[in-house]
Amino acid sequence: MGGDMADVDKAFAGAIPALYDRYLGPLLFEPYAGDMARRLTGVEGRILETAAGTGIVTRALVQTLPASVELVATDLNQPMLDHAAQKLDASRETPRVIWQQANALSLPFESDSFDALVCQFGVMFFPDKSAGFAEARRVLKPGGRFLFSVWDRIEDNEIAAVVSAAVAAAFPDDPPGFMARTPHGYHDTGRIRDDLHGVGFTDIGIETVTLRSRAATAADPATGFCQGTPMRLEIEARDAGRLDEVTDLATQAIARHFADGPIDGRIQAHVITAVA
Repeated sequence: MGGDMADVDKAFAGAIPALYDRYLGPLLFEPYAGDMARRLTGVEGRILETAAGTGIVTRALVQTLPASVELVATDLNQPMLDHAAQKLDASRETPRVIWQQANALSLPFESDSFDALVCQFGVMFFPDKSAGFAEARRVLKPGGRFLFSVWDRIEDNEIAAVVSAAVAAAFPDDPPGFMARTPHGYHDTGRIRDDLHGVGFTDIGIETVTLRSRAATAADPATGFCQGTPMRLEIEARDAGRLDEVTDLATQAIARHFADGPIDGRIQAHVITAVA
């Protein structure tokens, strides 16, 4: 497919945010969100969240952290933030969250202004990982904590691998590569450690966390991946009229892989901590 792949990878707009939150939130992101929030237990002051997406970790942080903590939640894409803010609108704790559109590679905040920075499954989308890490270190106070997660190889994430293979088979002459290229494209722990060291982070810890991903039906993850991520744009760029057909093919592939009934697959990610 022609065009700028970075543009495709960050194009979480239109119908994508709601579908992403509805289908992929419970499937992929909520299992790790509680774990991420618990790792920040004891942090006081100001916390910055980058690549907040539809606010899944934001909501976990609001539920877990004391009211004295100020949380600033940012994302590159305003439609994702709009969806996240709407989800928290009914909460009496909403005023604790400051929503702000921001590019994680060029943050609009003063240096040494946050006590912690959290980013769940967003670093993979940074076109320049080192630049993103350098910005994280810049806005953190000395000794501040950087906590983020990235997906492990697609082969270690069962449902994503099945969907990716099914979509690729639908376009054998030009298979979409979004899933392996971006969400699962930054899994080398040696590279991650080197990139963090390269901008001055210390006390780097990397833990591989394996959880289970569950869905009521095969159609839920197929719809989430094919229509709720930028893979949708790759499908539509090849043949805009085949989106539903390809989603059905992915559904069938998931059903064959997991047999009848609810879906229960392995998911695996690296959770990284570092000190500024």
